[in-house]
Amino acid sequence: MNFSVIVILLFGRSQAFSIDATNNPQLMTSTKLNSSAATAECLPYGSWPSPITAKFITGSSVGMGSLKTDAEGELFWIEGRSKEGGRQVVCKYSPGDPDATERGGVDQIGKDANARTRVHEYGGGAYTLHPSGGVIYSDFLSQRLFWQNKDGVKISLTPENTWADGQYRFADGQVDPSGKNLICVREDHGSKGDASPVDVVNEVVSVALDGSGEMNVLAKGKDFYQAPKISPDGQKLAYITWDHPSMPWDSTELRISDISSGNANTADHILVAGSDGDTSVLQPAWHPATGSLYYLSDASGYHNLYRVAPGGTTGISILPKEIDFGGRAPGWQFGQQGYSFLVDGRIAAHYPNQSTGETELVVFAEDTLGTSDLPGMVKKSAKIFSKKDGLPHSFADLAPSATGSLHLVGGGPDIPSGVYKWDGLKENIETTSTAELLACSSNAKIPDGFVSIPKTVEFPSPLGTSYGYYYPPTNPTASSEEAAPPLLVKVHGGPTACTSASFNPGIQFFTSRGFAVLDVDYGGSTGYGREYRRRLRGKWGIVDIDDVCAGAEYLVKQGLADPKRLAIDGGSAGGYTTLGALAFRDVFTAGCSLFGVADCSALAADTHKFESRYLDGLIGKWPEEKALYEERAPINSVDTLSCPILLLQGDEDKIVPPNQAEMMHAALLKKKIPTALKMYKGEQHGFRKAENIEDALNSELYFYSKVFGFTCYDKDNEIKPFTVDNLEE
Repeated sequence: MNFSVIVILLFGRSQAFSIDATNNPQLMTSTKLNSSAATAECLPYGSWPSPITAKFITGSSVGMGSLKTDAEGELFWIEGRSKEGGRQVVCKYSPGDPDATERGGVDQIGKDANARTRVHEYGGGAYTLHPSGGVIYSDFLSQRLFWQNKDGVKISLTPENTWADGQYRFADGQVDPSGKNLICVREDHGSKGDASPVDVVNEVVSVALDGSGEMNVLAKGKDFYQAPKISPDGQKLAYITWDHPSMPWDSTELRISDISSGNANTADHILVAGSDGDTSVLQPAWHPATGSLYYLSDASGYHNLYRVAPGGTTGISILPKEIDFGGRAPGWQFGQQGYSFLVDGRIAAHYPNQSTGETELVVFAEDTLGTSDLPGMVKKSAKIFSKKDGLPHSFADLAPSATGSLHLVGGGPDIPSGVYKWDGLKENIETTSTAELLACSSNAKIPDGFVSIPKTVEFPSPLGTSYGYYYPPTNPTASSEEAAPPLLVKVHGGPTACTSASFNPGIQFFTSRGFAVLDVDYGGSTGYGREYRRRLRGKWGIVDIDDVCAGAEYLVKQGLADPKRLAIDGGSAGGYTTLGALAFRDVFTAGCSLFGVADCSALAADTHKFESRYLDGLIGKWPEEKALYEERAPINSVDTLSCPILLLQGDEDKIVPPNQAEMMHAALLKKKIPTALKMYKGEQHGFRKAENIEDALNSELYFYSKVFGFTCYDKDNEIKPFTVDNLEE
């Protein structure tokens, strides 16, 4: 139950500290919050004037990610454009082209195309490059495959006369060495595209690139497939697979098949890793020069790098570290890769350094001699690079170029994400090479002094220590004499995703108006090792709620939050935690659930295939342990609710269906609890349209203003008042 937003958030953590307001005057929630407090206008928290408006955020930003380079070193990426209805566009970096946007990208697909796949509903891996030129992509409307070739001609690879729209969905494609076939994951939703989750079939297939629509199944028999990779010689297929009720971060297998055998039965393919049924194996990739196979495994307790020698079938850990490689939420989407192969044969991988809060890059040599001590060889050859070497504070999405440059998506706590080029790995570079910003996700400049810089906070929780990012209210033109500000606790989705300290305009929207924000990595989050991630096993609705409440109470004790103005919000799984915290605890005084889960039993019975058995691991086996589902459903505890709740929902959500919000809203109305429901037309799981992103932000702020009794700053009349039922003025 993860979700996407318009601005791509990157990796990295700020340095951990123990908040003590008495010993940190800069954190005191009074006029001392602002260096210009002597001249700042004294106003109530929440009503501070801010240039960071909802329109400012959407009007100047695009999402940027999925970097790829071709054999000539040309750079491509995907932009998510909220101003175009959330359309995803494949772009080529060509700043001198007359058709280039202000970011220097040239659209590689037509204006009517949307490069987005619905496999697993979360998608990812929606496009790839053909060696001869052009872009192969999945179009969102029909879910068919198209090839926009180098001459600009659009070729339908899955013609309309082959099957009805919606039957098949495709993701994670790679062109085989012959250039004649696309190897990808296919998801079959039945001849009418309406198969029930139990009848949806996932397989690995090859799709002919001649426009015939011919397909051959290469791997079948399991519930799920991910990351199919063809060996450099085109003879072997490596892929990740798993069955219900596991999720990819729980238990998966890495298998290899001999393509020429014609045998697609997964059970007959070589099992490389994951034989114990309790290990997460992810992100396989063949070394392009040697044919060795790399992958990630959490067998050690952390997602570390492993390598299978050429011709071998057993992997060994080559870079053991107590860190998680692979990114913020590995397994949730297709196309994720936390490491890459450089043009000179070396391997580069990124990971968060928890002591500095920065992302680091480790680069090490490939074994070409068959060394007997591979971990020792890797350790000896490894070099670590970070911000001091010219890299951005936080980065991911590595895309090496044939020229030796490394492209990546980077940013920082006070810097919007963008696409960078870094030459620090070139042999002729003797001094520090500062990464060059090629394209920024935002063209707007936030005035100095309005960005709140987060600090990592570690706080006590029932199972030990939990983590989060604390953002103080920050505004150079305003201050307050109130003892402490309102606090907004933010809960990420997943629930096995994580948050980060990278620039997030949605958080700055609130901090610049006088809110403090705590962005929580509760037990179950990725990035702290397998043990921490598994705190949620069977405990969803307990551990996560305990942690968000503990974080809020910790800040209250430090004098950094007003106990009477504690708000909480979250989307998807974070929406469930939000509703649960309001229903089962007496800590928060208001909340906003964005497409959140209210009825656990209803979700188990009515969601898509990928997550249809997810709750077996988070709560208990369904339907045998239905009593647990009922016990942990916020909708069944309305009698314990007493504080106002705002519900925001997309009407086309297939992951958390709209009836979840509708049922919760009806129950709140019946209980006479202040509430409002906003249903956004044409939105799925996560809001992508500019007008809806804007309204969601403005509505949440307006809702809190009515509950907490402050006046919203709204110079341009962007905030549209709405009725909060049962709220006494």
